[in-house]
Amino acid sequence: MERSQTSQGNRTSTVLGRRLGGELTKHRLAAGLTQGQAAKVISASTGKIARMESGWVPMRDPDIRILCELYEVSDPAAVGGLLELARVDRERRKAKGWWNEFPDLGDMREYVTLENAATTIRTWQLSFVPGLLQTPAYVRALVQGNSARRHTDGGRRIVATRLARQQRLTDEDPLFLWAVIHESALRHLVGGAAVMCEQLTSLTEAAQRPNVKIQVLPFVCGEHAGMGGTFNIISFAEPGAMDVVYTETALGQLWVEGGEGASQHDRLFEGLAESALSPADSVSFMNTLRKEM
Repeated sequence: MERSQTSQGNRTSTVLGRRLGGELTKHRLAAGLTQGQAAKVISASTGKIARMESGWVPMRDPDIRILCELYEVSDPAAVGGLLELARVDRERRKAKGWWNEFPDLGDMREYVTLENAATTIRTWQLSFVPGLLQTPAYVRALVQGNSARRHTDGGRRIVATRLARQQRLTDEDPLFLWAVIHESALRHLVGGAAVMCEQLTSLTEAAQRPNVKIQVLPFVCGEHAGMGGTFNIISFAEPGAMDVVYTETALGQLWVEGGEGASQHDRLFEGLAESALSPADSVSFMNTLRKEM
């Protein structure tokens, strides 16, 4: 399921809400039931079921349990996954996080709130160092080099949002980040040689953290399945349990909310990681590259 964030007035159809609604819709259809039949068992209107399945409203645990019983979804792991997804979605909707201080986040707000709630992020990058690993000087250079994103403050607010996001890597319960980065992203002299040397040093230091795994896919690997574009896989429990995939395109954002689309990205990422250098060899590669600059 591929969608962008949708809004109607003060209501929002969230990525996690749609992910949960899509799973329940799949189970309802597999059971051969209508929205009206589902509405009856939870004493709701058919319209409410439609809104729930489209991610417009947060879902209550009792409703999910009743619907799972109606749909004959008895696997405790499956039910538990739906309940966990609902919990994270409810928390995300009411969260008053640091991102509320940055109204200029715009379309990135949905991604940032999900990143804040995630347990794991796997990212494949072709042209840029992942945002969670960018140094302030690297970010400023990106802002200055992109006329569409230039700011009168010299990019200070963009740097501030990056630094705020990066706190997830050092939280008490830190985010696990697994990044596969193509060599081209590391050879682009963003900001010049000095900025890139600092950025490479920062990457090798980050790679020493137990919750950060960095692999480099070198040019010598030749053609590969990730040449079509970059993506982030966001997980909220065990990998694959409730993944959503985020990609940025020239015209906006794209979300892949579970299903075969997310599974395909899982397999694609695994293939890229298998083709890339090991984490230890990647650190050696980045150290060598830094010395060459």
